[in-house]
Amino acid sequence: MRTTAVVIGAGHAGLAMSRRLTERSVEHVVLEGRDVADSWRTKRWPALRLLTPNWMLGLPGQAAEQPDPDGFLTAPEVADLLRDYARRVAAPVRTHTTVRSVRRGCHGYQVRTEDGAWQADAVVLATGGSSVPFVPACAAALPPSVAQRTAFDYLGPDSLPDGGVLVVGASATGVQLAAELRRAGRPVILAVGEHVRLPRTYRGRDVFWWLRATGVLAERYDEVDDLARARRLPSPQLVGSAVPVDLAALVADDVRLVGRLASVGDGVAHFSGSLRNVCALADLKMARFLGRADEWAKASGLDDELPPPSRPSRTPVPDRPCLSLDLAAGEISTVVWASGFRPDHALLDLPVLDRSGHLRHDGGVVTDARGLYALGLPMLRTRASTYIHGAPADTEALADRLVADLAR
Repeated sequence: MRTTAVVIGAGHAGLAMSRRLTERSVEHVVLEGRDVADSWRTKRWPALRLLTPNWMLGLPGQAAEQPDPDGFLTAPEVADLLRDYARRVAAPVRTHTTVRSVRRGCHGYQVRTEDGAWQADAVVLATGGSSVPFVPACAAALPPSVAQRTAFDYLGPDSLPDGGVLVVGASATGVQLAAELRRAGRPVILAVGEHVRLPRTYRGRDVFWWLRATGVLAERYDEVDDLARARRLPSPQLVGSAVPVDLAALVADDVRLVGRLASVGDGVAHFSGSLRNVCALADLKMARFLGRADEWAKASGLDDELPPPSRPSRTPVPDRPCLSLDLAAGEISTVVWASGFRPDHALLDLPVLDRSGHLRHDGGVVTDARGLYALGLPMLRTRASTYIHGAPADTEALADRLVADLAR
């Protein structure tokens, strides 16, 4: 089978790219291993909500049209949104077509699937940066009596064995899971590493309004000082709710904070002693951003129209946080790994990965394979690239680049 371009993945990035290619009359096909937006139905727990408000959910050819602009969609609602979008833009999606490999062909690329092979001049990897949960190697040392879950196979508090839960990771996923488990009456310990603290709202506006207004979301990959670090940053410590759920709120709800999980040996989990420093650094960076927001409001003439500036209190940290925990003692029945996600590039039979397994690319254009492009990765082109609202700009730029490369 022959086409000009193959898009791999029918999530928001792949569907947005399909729309851009259609606008440019580029023949293409979108290959999806299951159903459109399948990961939102099968790899997200039902109570999960987007971090971004509904007014930010516009896609190419479709404005954000949710009835509650300031609300936050659940995972099933996101899946419905993307399914309807695929129909509206008539994306040429082939579902239940798993891609097995991408390699060089006689003319361009050969994309092998379980139903045969496609020949294409260009390939767009739209599988995103959250294909696989990251589980540290120390997970193998947990006692057999302790159940393990990731964010992909966690279905809710009732799906776990009775007893306490250790949640490892305190970015957006970790704080949401810790809050949900605590509301269900579970004893919860939260292992906290590096995180990005932001208030849900500031001076009467959602924090994403400020991130957009101040230009933070538009910061380009070639403008940051340390790109590798920027691409490793965890997602902001936010939840999709008007009610904030940060570390302070969790502590007030009797969630115990410990430091980053450093190791597990002989059934004992050992935690870093840097909890206080990690939280202080997150508080400092949040204060710097809020200062930037205040300066922007003043320079824009909006200062007098908004509520006065304020600052959240410092993150409450125990005077003597726990440094070790005997996992075999019965206090903890389950460990939930909220330790981040990784892209899955196993299908690439091409020399395009660095020593760490990361894709080598320049703003989504793969540097070692002409005609290969990527979407949805952290800080791909801007800080907005991992969010749904980052897809319109990224796909516009990459579609233009793809067409120009084809013309050459």
